[in-house]
Amino acid sequence: MGKRRRVAERRKTTGPAVVGGVIALVVGGAGFAVYALTGGGAAADESASAPHKTVKTGPLSAAEIRTASTRFLTAWRQGRIGEAAAATDDASAATELLTGYTKDAHLKGVTLTAGTPTGAKVPFSVKATVSYQNLSKPLAYGSSLTVVRRASDGKPLVDWHSSVVHPDLKDGDTLVTGESGTPPVKALDRDGGELTAAKYASLGPVLDGLREKYGKTAGGKAGVELRVVRDKASQKAGLSDKTLVELSKGTPGTVRTTLSPTFQAAAEEQVGKRSRASVVVVRPSTGEILAVANSEHGFNVGFQGSLAPGSTMKIVTSTMLFEKNLITPDASHPCPKTYKLAGWTFHNDGDSEIKKGTFKQSFGASCNNAFIDFAPKLSNSDLTKEAQEVYGLSMNNWAIGVPSFDGSVPVQSGAQMGASLIGQGGVRMNPLNMASVAATVESGAFHQPYLVSPDVDHRTLAKASRTMSAKTQSELKDVMRFTADYGTAAKAMAGMSGDYGAKTGSAEVDGQKKPNGWFTAFKGDLAAAGVVQAGGHGGDTAGPIVASLLKMG
Repeated sequence: MGKRRRVAERRKTTGPAVVGGVIALVVGGAGFAVYALTGGGAAADESASAPHKTVKTGPLSAAEIRTASTRFLTAWRQGRIGEAAAATDDASAATELLTGYTKDAHLKGVTLTAGTPTGAKVPFSVKATVSYQNLSKPLAYGSSLTVVRRASDGKPLVDWHSSVVHPDLKDGDTLVTGESGTPPVKALDRDGGELTAAKYASLGPVLDGLREKYGKTAGGKAGVELRVVRDKASQKAGLSDKTLVELSKGTPGTVRTTLSPTFQAAAEEQVGKRSRASVVVVRPSTGEILAVANSEHGFNVGFQGSLAPGSTMKIVTSTMLFEKNLITPDASHPCPKTYKLAGWTFHNDGDSEIKKGTFKQSFGASCNNAFIDFAPKLSNSDLTKEAQEVYGLSMNNWAIGVPSFDGSVPVQSGAQMGASLIGQGGVRMNPLNMASVAATVESGAFHQPYLVSPDVDHRTLAKASRTMSAKTQSELKDVMRFTADYGTAAKAMAGMSGDYGAKTGSAEVDGQKKPNGWFTAFKGDLAAAGVVQAGGHGGDTAGPIVASLLKMG
């Protein structure tokens, strides 16, 4: 739904009333003089005017915040929906959702207890009973509201968003109690063990996605529950309906996944060591997803994140350069400290440079300008085509079994095209995408990652239109092995054996003091990628997470 733009109301005006030859004009209903014309008498004093109305501005006082929040919470608790909605800055949206709280969600006996404000934000606790037919269960959760000053008159009001009613609601979502419509599913790992959010905290969104896609076909029977029902915007963002309270259990169907209990447990442990960390492990020969884990559990960044991948994108860029015969790993290729392109001046990390060196050394040191200086030799669409045709990215056609984002490599020009060569500009990826990139290098061909076998529902997996040559694959493995042994990935990959390679990345984000740290690597028939948002350089942050999982293979 989003926050609605408010349009100032037009006051209804009528013509002056005529009574016994007297015309009486009342403006606004109060506080203004009434002037009369009788017969041919003198006209009203036209110089009179309404007093100027002062609009209060500036920060809200503690008293204003307390009064506005208390007005809203008290009216909501007492079921006076109109009054509660009028205490917000979007009465229409508030009325609709608060009405549905009782009518559709069947919530009764609501008690709301305000906590201690932090600035204009007021936390509060909610207790209620979900009652549907002859079933009932208690519900308790915490939420918060923020008081703002209305621009038109300065009045303190609750800044309306659906999350005020429940923190799991996005604007446009609703709360509904009834037969779920979608039966529950019992998700199994590749060995037949049950997957639960209690056992693997990261899998909440994954289990929701599995139920949404397979609940009606997996042989289960729906139960009765209170759930968040997503609107189209939330669905487009990859969010699934979410169960909040189960009043009666349905009979679950069964869905087997490709997840490995060993790798999933290890991935959960690794991301738990850092905030805002995500990792995905895949099997290059098949595309099977063995693990996905995120430090924060409300949104699956591993599958659905959309972040600039930084220098890990140089794998795709190098593939393009090798295929076009523009460079080879051991060819001399200096990396200047700065490079100007279309009015922009690009810098390397720490203003470093490589005056005399090979392309492989620039790849291993992740020296940006050794890549950007190829821009004049490239067409605007070259990188996009490479990502789509060889790596299966940016086609919006992956079908992994749950919602996912397939990466985006838009056609760009000028300085933005140069930035895209180093994983900035408009390029967006997530750990699933970058694990797939490393897997494609290892196997030599793109295998679309999947969480549920296509044999379960006969869906068609995405294909790449061509494969890289054996020569290109060998060159990519060469530069990635060099990076793992001697470059920015060496510390994390120390002690690795067999066939392996890696690439680090650091993606600058506006407003962040530290970049997002990326790391993607392969070892034998394993590939993994991870990101630590606002963590710093990828070799130091995501690198240890990814390397520890690859060493298990």
